[in-house]
Amino acid sequence: MKTLFTLALAGALSFSSLASSAAEDLMALSNVKANFKKVNVLLKGGVGEAKVTLYDMSGKRLHQKKVKVGEGDIILPYNLSGLPCGEYQVKISTDEEEVVYTVATFDKPQPAEELPLMAYGKIMDDNTLGLVVIGLDEPGVKVEIFSKDTNKSIHREEITEAEGFRKNYKLKGVSPEDVYIYLKDSKGRTKSIYFE
Repeated sequence: MKTLFTLALAGALSFSSLASSAAEDLMALSNVKANFKKVNVLLKGGVGEAKVTLYDMSGKRLHQKKVKVGEGDIILPYNLSGLPCGEYQVKISTDEEEVVYTVATFDKPQPAEELPLMAYGKIMDDNTLGLVVIGLDEPGVKVEIFSKDTNKSIHREEITEAEGFRKNYKLKGVSPEDVYIYLKDSKGRTKSIYFE
């Protein structure tokens, strides 16, 4: 009886190690990566027939596909651009094994040249304007002050500070409410600032 129990225990341990080994094999033959809002599921040759299921953050099934992987690798791409950023799960299962990957999607950062020029103006006193420009990647901002009435240039200069600058402009013979500032940076972004 004791021998029979020992054999049963040994058999159970070897079976659990085989199941664990099978899951490790599928883990070695697959990979899931997110790049912004795109998820790629890689299945390497040797996986055989598999079912790939994509779930959202709440566990709702979004997509399921059966594939047969021969000798070559295959990639299943998922474009999640219409879905919110967050964690998603990809379950890959075969007849013998199953693995679950969790990936996080995120928005692609907006390129600096697509962001607006960040500049702010303020009336300091009866004849002084304050200008602040921030968030520059490259030096070089053309500053031009125009009369609102005539659209003629009153002052023009180029500032070559690297990241941003602050400057006050003293006006002669014209009120701050009667002018506007036009800015253009080295990337071609523009902004007009009016004072009321």
